[in-house]
Amino acid sequence: MLKVGITGGIGSGKSTVTNMLRDKCFPIIDADIVAREVFIIYPEIAFTIKQEFGYEFFNEKGELNRKEFGKYIFKSDLLRKKLEGIIMPFIRREINDRIKICEEENMKICFLDAPTLIENHFHTNMDITILVWVEKDVQIQRVMSRDGLDLDETMDRIRAQMSIDEKKKFADFIIDNGGSVENTKLQLDSIITQLEGLNVKNDV
Repeated sequence: MLKVGITGGIGSGKSTVTNMLRDKCFPIIDADIVAREVFIIYPEIAFTIKQEFGYEFFNEKGELNRKEFGKYIFKSDLLRKKLEGIIMPFIRREINDRIKICEEENMKICFLDAPTLIENHFHTNMDITILVWVEKDVQIQRVMSRDGLDLDETMDRIRAQMSIDEKKKFADFIIDNGGSVENTKLQLDSIITQLEGLNVKNDV
């Protein structure tokens, strides 16, 4: 099975690309969804966060207020790394389990959609890495518009990730998502054709 990682900076439009893949019925493991689901699968995560960061970020039902917690965490690299140290082992375990399921189901290609694919070294377990890229000013405007954040909050989130231009060094394919949806689709279709060609070679 070909394991393909998809990454990009916040606001790069990575979800647009993964939705195109879903429309084509490719199996996709979404690291953002996994990051939410591990709170349910492993209740000890919430307990540890309460112990380390305080109870004030949780509502009466015990659910994490992600927006308020995000504002707090993204102000400090030290706090963000502490959180990653708590949650990342569980995310990694769950992603690996889901990749194994795809292998057991004899999937030809499995996509891992992860915004921090490179930062957290998930790309080293992938056969191919695809970067969804946009100019920085486009990235900033998209995040501010989408998430209702001011410029400072937006820049905190952008700085929390590796520079989108730095990520180019690790990419096997780059999709320029700064143009039309149709242009993005054409680039993705070309990449899929090449990936399917790799699979044919592997089968021979």
